Amino acid sequence: MPIKPDLLTLRTYPKTLWLIAVGLIIHGVFGGLLTLSVDEAHYALYAYWLDWSYFDHPPLVGWIQWPLVLSHQPDWVLRLVPEFLWLLATLLAWQLAETLRNLIPNWAQTLQPGQAGHWAVLLILLAPVLHVLAVGLLPDTLLMVLILALMQTTLKLSTQPSVKWLDWVWLGVLLGLCGLSKYTSVLYAVSVIVFLCLNLGWRWLLQPGPWLAGFIALVLVSPVVFWNATHDWISFQYQIAHSQGGQWRAYRIGAFIGLQVVAFGPLVIVALTRLFMALRTQRSKVLFGLASFPLLPLLITAVMAGGGRTLPHWMAPAWIAIIALAAPTLAITWQQGKRRLLAGFAWFQAILCTLAFVGLFFIGVPGLSAQHPLHQKNPLADLWGWEQAGQMAREIAEQNNLDTLSVRNWTLASRLAWYAKPLPVIVLDDRFDQFDLWYGDFSAGQDTLFVNWSQASYPAPVGDQLFETCELTASFESMRFSRVVSNFEFLVCRNWQGQP
Repeated sequence: MPIKPDLLTLRTYPKTLWLIAVGLIIHGVFGGLLTLSVDEAHYALYAYWLDWSYFDHPPLVGWIQWPLVLSHQPDWVLRLVPEFLWLLATLLAWQLAETLRNLIPNWAQTLQPGQAGHWAVLLILLAPVLHVLAVGLLPDTLLMVLILALMQTTLKLSTQPSVKWLDWVWLGVLLGLCGLSKYTSVLYAVSVIVFLCLNLGWRWLLQPGPWLAGFIALVLVSPVVFWNATHDWISFQYQIAHSQGGQWRAYRIGAFIGLQVVAFGPLVIVALTRLFMALRTQRSKVLFGLASFPLLPLLITAVMAGGGRTLPHWMAPAWIAIIALAAPTLAITWQQGKRRLLAGFAWFQAILCTLAFVGLFFIGVPGLSAQHPLHQKNPLADLWGWEQAGQMAREIAEQNNLDTLSVRNWTLASRLAWYAKPLPVIVLDDRFDQFDLWYGDFSAGQDTLFVNWSQASYPAPVGDQLFETCELTASFESMRFSRVVSNFEFLVCRNWQGQP
């Protein structure tokens, strides 16, 4: 059997295919049901306002959606992109797990073909946040695919007898695409160097192939550099400031670990533990080098968490790589009869995912009254009602001869700007961000339609350095199964008196 199994062989494992099918069905249902989230709408606007790069992220997350946005496709079509990327990442994780099973003698002797890959797919299906990235396109959705492809390509460069030029070209393309996805992916380039130095020594650096790969990567990321050079390097400055966070506190690292357990499930912690055990017992340079791809960003992000600046989905690429690397060890643990802990955690995660899916379907906890505190501050309300709100805002603005919309926070601006396009949306805060680049500021005496949302309500922007008057013109309640999810208010505000 070849070291790297062909993906077509997956069809001989029906149980694994059924798991993948379940994931695709779930993502298809919610992709058609829910409105775009804060970040989804923000990155869809990247495609609407196509550019070489953007204030907070490199451009690939917008570029990849541009043909669909240009042809005015509905939300469910846009979501086919992350759904396909989840499928591709799952297939690559299966393939990498099976490759390692074939490559490491102890694993090849213990496991039957397909067992390691099955565990990789199972862990992906049971990780709650990976479903979020399968429905909503974020930079981390792209990196879930790219990190696995990069690991497989680097592995190929170190194990095949003769390295072809196209392999180095492909490595450069993957590194460039990583750089076009997220700034922190520069760590993957470090992991490539670590892996190849561990397995090939330093002499590979004397070959022209690595330098060709580096040149291709730099060419691909050059639009990001060009855009920043013409915008006073604001994106780099923002990322540096953003990464520093607040005052460092050790207890936040504990909170970070707890958040990872909730976001990805306790099985990934078991997988991480088993990976460390495999690194110690197998003493494989290949495994150690591959482990640097997820462990380096995981370690750095954990340290950054002490400053309070992390989000759970940032670690999705790292965890999907850990899942692929550790899947053979979990399959061995199961085969050895140590099943109670694994089965308990698997059922716990399955129940957790099911409860999350039920909450998403009902947009909240079924049966709660509108006055219940959990309903008053319902995080799932974020995914409901915005399409109708955008349409109403556009109609009211037209009726009142208004050429701008406004909100108090950028998280409200992204959905409103997407669903009310092409109307500009101005954010009434002191924070400089992408919306300032797109829409600018108010001019003296300008009028606007101010939109307020009950789940993040703000006082009307009336007073010194704000508008002279604001009058409530309309409102509507977004409903789900005859229950109010949230309320939108539309205020006509006249005579801007502030400074840009």
